[in-house]
Amino acid sequence: PLARMIFAQDARKFLDPEKEAASFVDAEKGVASTEEALIGAKDIIAEWISEDVEARTRMRALFQTGGVLRTQGVAAEAAGANANSDAGKFRDYLNLSEPISRVSSHRLLAMLRGAKLGVLGLHIAPAEADAEAVLEELFIKGDGPDSRLVSEAASDGLRRLLAPSIENETLAAARERAEEKAIEVFADNLRQLLLDPPLGQKVVLALDPGFRTGCKLVVLDSLGRLQKSDVVYPHEPHRKTKEAAAKVRDLCDRYGVEVIAVGNGTAGRETETFLRSLDLPDRIPIIMVNESGASVYSTSEVARQEFPDQDATVRGAVSIARRLMDPLAELVKIEPQAIGIGQYQHDVDASALRRSLDDVVSACVNLVGVDVNAASKELLAYVSGLGPRLAEAVVKYRNEHGPFRSRLDLKNVPRLGPKAFEQAAGFLRIRDGVNPLDATAVHPESYAIVEKMARDLGVTVRELMQNESLLGKLDPLNYVSQKTGASTLADIMDELSRPGRDPRKEFEAFSF
Repeated sequence: PLARMIFAQDARKFLDPEKEAASFVDAEKGVASTEEALIGAKDIIAEWISEDVEARTRMRALFQTGGVLRTQGVAAEAAGANANSDAGKFRDYLNLSEPISRVSSHRLLAMLRGAKLGVLGLHIAPAEADAEAVLEELFIKGDGPDSRLVSEAASDGLRRLLAPSIENETLAAARERAEEKAIEVFADNLRQLLLDPPLGQKVVLALDPGFRTGCKLVVLDSLGRLQKSDVVYPHEPHRKTKEAAAKVRDLCDRYGVEVIAVGNGTAGRETETFLRSLDLPDRIPIIMVNESGASVYSTSEVARQEFPDQDATVRGAVSIARRLMDPLAELVKIEPQAIGIGQYQHDVDASALRRSLDDVVSACVNLVGVDVNAASKELLAYVSGLGPRLAEAVVKYRNEHGPFRSRLDLKNVPRLGPKAFEQAAGFLRIRDGVNPLDATAVHPESYAIVEKMARDLGVTVRELMQNESLLGKLDPLNYVSQKTGASTLADIMDELSRPGRDPRKEFEAFSF
């Protein structure tokens, strides 16, 4: 009752708070004095203010637009022994003061990591006068003694209850925005890696560099099959440079090596320097390859199944070679998070990151298309409509019955029903099949349209494809129907002009 009387600030009734509080003094109820009664009333008012919806809404907006993020170091004894080794990494983030609305996502994630490790303290608050002004406007109705008590209660509630609560909300919202932005960056980085230009079918000598353990060598033929593995020790502490040079030259001559791939990890640059000192033919470019995730692949179940008789170092070198030959086909065998897509990926929501990266992989695989007679089950699993189980079924059927000759043969794969076929068929390519359209992005549902176009011109489908003069004679609008719109026909015409094209750029030899 006392808190309600004070909070009402009724101008028509002059309220003497101390006089009113005296009637609430009751030692048995724990209220020993007028002062204690007023303190209790103010505590209640502070809670009301901190829980008020309008107050929280306006304070939330003030923190988001006018909040300033401040950082400070945590004392060593408070941070704990484990944090000492991490303190130096966050030196650049000590004693900062910056509007929260302007802090970039990667910097905020770095600060949050420092706070999690116990070496940074983070604090967000707007100017104190601005925050108090919001509460004054909402709750203070006059300048009498009751209003002064309400003002004191508001200041206390702001400091003890409202500000800490809104600060936590603001930091959580900023973290969420930073994570969303970071995930976008990671997705873009992954997309660029997956859509890197493929070298194509070349004989590759790949080296997984090392100092003490040596450089593992592998030779892959133009189809990516392992032909030879070895190890050389051109660096310290062994320094068997002449022996290493002889082995590299011999492998290049014996297998007709066309490209040399070098992992960009430890000893990568030293290995590149060693190779360039051998005066190999100019026709053999030496290319540094991003090896992030190669070690993850080398110890994975996928790698063990593919190379059961080889150790992890050989598998890692094979991965380096293959990711040069076809980055997309090789990188899908590795968890996207292990490929090396940027800093702080372990500081964002793991499930959201996985969903985003999986979507990127699937989009890239479907954009490029998949040779169903050459693709691994890992690559096929990302094709729209398939997934891991159907991908495995496709590979099993291919191994048992030989290469697919037609997209229609896919309907014979166990458990691959009409819906899966409808979704997947346009992304699966069959080179040198019975129907030339099977090697394009044209969906089987649209084959009849292309066949009619060819008949109208008195030519075969094969003659129509890639023949600009014939295609120029067609008016796509003549083939619009309820099932096939103008945009679909435009896509068909584009595909016929460049059938089976790879949307990735042409490969250019350069060091990573």
